Parts: sequence; structure tokens; C-alpha cells
Amino acid sequence: MWARVGLMGSVALGSVFWSQKNKTETSPYELKLIQVLFRHGARTPLKSIPDVLEAQWVPELLEAPAHTEIDYMVTDLQGGPRPPAPVEDSYRSKILTGGTYPGQLTTLGMQQLYDLGVRLRKKYIQEEPFLTPSFNPKEVYIRSTNIVRTIESAKCLVAGLFQQEQAGVVSILTDEAEKEILYPNYHGCKLLKRLIGHRWAESSTVPDIAADLQSIQRALGVDPHQHLDFILIRDDMVAREAHGLPLPTALGNWRSIVEQRAVDMMYHIYEPSKRLNLQMCVGPLFHTLLTNIEDKIQGTMAKPDRTKKSQAAVTSTARCRSLRRHWLFTLYLMIVTMASVTVLMTIPNSDLSLALNSTLPQKTHRCFAPTWSLQLRSLLQHGFKCSY
Repeated sequence: MWARVGLMGSVALGSVFWSQKNKTETSPYELKLIQVLFRHGARTPLKSIPDVLEAQWVPELLEAPAHTEIDYMVTDLQGGPRPPAPVEDSYRSKILTGGTYPGQLTTLGMQQLYDLGVRLRKKYIQEEPFLTPSFNPKEVYIRSTNIVRTIESAKCLVAGLFQQEQAGVVSILTDEAEKEILYPNYHGCKLLKRLIGHRWAESSTVPDIAADLQSIQRALGVDPHQHLDFILIRDDMVAREAHGLPLPTALGNWRSIVEQRAVDMMYHIYEPSKRLNLQMCVGPLFHTLLTNIEDKIQGTMAKPDRTKKSQAAVTSTARCRSLRRHWLFTLYLMIVTMASVTVLMTIPNSDLSLALNSTLPQKTHRCFAPTWSLQLRSLLQHGFKCSY
């Protein structure tokens, strides 16, 4: 399998693992496996900054463009009824000013994912005829976290990838919340909860972070007893900017500090220098993706076992060690807020190919996934090194 493994700075989460031929030379290799991992599109904030000028998150901002509509259904991993969605339920227990729920995919986000699907279509249908031009349920496997914004993001990407042409209903598979492996799962992993769970609240009490937080609360006129942190401030700020909604005037002077302290908080929470933290956060998914590569190399890959749960431990093979080093570094970027990941797997000719997301134009990456750039900068600023 020919492949160029790269980390693109404009992706929504993590990286793009592109497999592509040299355009100027005849390649002796054949494309066998594509793995693309993507986050959701632009969304409403998870929480508005209290006691300040609040943006109007009106329902019109969430209207679905007609060209993103497809015939789809959401199921569990076995194709049965959709599991309960406690994370989504928590969002829908609150209402933002304007009448919408927190964390919902907006029209802008839907268009972003549709455009991403169009780019994948150009690459893997038009330029490299790896997929058939219309959706075929025998070829495509789609996996998402059980969150509305990621499910809708997957739907929009498929609409762009296949231009609403489909030979069957699109199934988007989800798992039970306590078994989910597409994000760091505190509910499903007691060790992870013990290692990291308490550090969310603790991160706001780190001396330098706490001092700046008090200062910005005073500047914004926010009651010091209100729960507020730099990650939430930045989330609200980026969501407003993406959708052209007004910011509190005082926030403009604090932009660089908000960005930096949000990075510092993320680094404190996840402690990427500790190998065990990385293993518990991304190990199960890391194992699944690497197994796909190894099985394909060995010629044993078949249709994905949708019920099989991955183990965090990974055994190394000589042919995949170099990939492992890149992936360990890259998959740290998947340690982000919950409900972040959607997976699209394609199986042309009954051969598994994993097609998971890709790049967006540089100008859109901030609004596409506000937490993404925090992860990359946290790695680079704090000198995280991968030694596999």
C-alpha cells in the first residue's frame, strides 16, 4: 500500500492519513486502505458567557440546506435501535438565548461537512476511482458518537461525497455511552476517570490561570461566583466569530490570553507527557485503526466486526512501527471534548477501506472545531515528544 502519512494543520481533529499516488511517476503500488477521521462542523456554543452581551442563537441558524439531505437512519452497532444518548440529553436540558440548544450543528457547519464530502469525492471517486459514484450500503460503514451534531455531520459529508445519490438507506452506527471508544470515556474507564477526571475542575485553580480568570471576569463584569473557565470562554468566542455574532467589547483585549490559557488548561487536564493517559484516552481507537492497517497489509481484512471491542494494548509489527510513531503523536489530538468524532468506513468490493475526515481550508478551521487548535498548540508549546 502506498501512503503518505501527514499531519495537516487545518483539519477539524487530528490529522489526515492520505493515500495518494505520485502524479508525475507511475507508481508500483496499489491503493488498498484509506482512513479519514473527522470532527463535527461549526456549532452553537456549549455555554454562553454569563452576565454579558449574549448572542442570539436563533433556530434559523440551524436550518439544513436542501443539498445536505439524504435518506438515513441511526442504529446501534448491530443495526438495532439507537442507544440512549445521555450526552445529548444533557445539552437539551438547557436552552441558549435565542431558543436553540447548546452544541448543535449549524447551517454553516452542515455546509462545511458537505464541502468536505465534495473534496473527498474529487479525490477518491473522480481522480482516484476507489469508490463508486453513488452510495451503496455494501460499500460504506459509518460510525459516529451518539451526539446529534456528529451524526448530522456524517450525514452532510455523505451527501457531499455521493451527491445525494444512494442505492440504499445510509446507516450511521453509534455505541452505548459507557462503551464508546471515539472519545476519552470517563464513564467507561474507571482508571481514566481516576487519572484525569478531577483535573478539569483543578485546571482553573492553577495559580497563573486562576489569576487571569479573575481578571477577565472583572473586565467582563461577570459575578466571581459564576462557573466560568477559559475553555468555555473561548468556545463561546469562537462560535460567535464563526457565525458573525457580536462579542462583548471587553473580550477583544483578552483574545490572546484566552487562547493561551485555554491551551494551558487542556495541557493540565490531559498531561500528555504521561504515557498511561494517552493509552487510556485514545488507546482503544488507536488499536482499532492500527489493526485495520495490519490486517490489510497481511491480506486478512474483511468486513468490520461491528460488535468487537478494542483493547488498549497494541502489539507491534516491523512494517507498522513507523506508522505507530506518527499515529501516537497524532492521536493525542483526539483527546478533546466529548462528542467529537465521526468515522466513515468504506468497503469497496467487500474489502475494508476506512475513510475518515480530512482537511478544511485554513480560514475555516477555527470555526469548524474550536478545540482542535488548542490540542495542537498545547503539544507544540509544551514540548510533547513521541517515543514509541
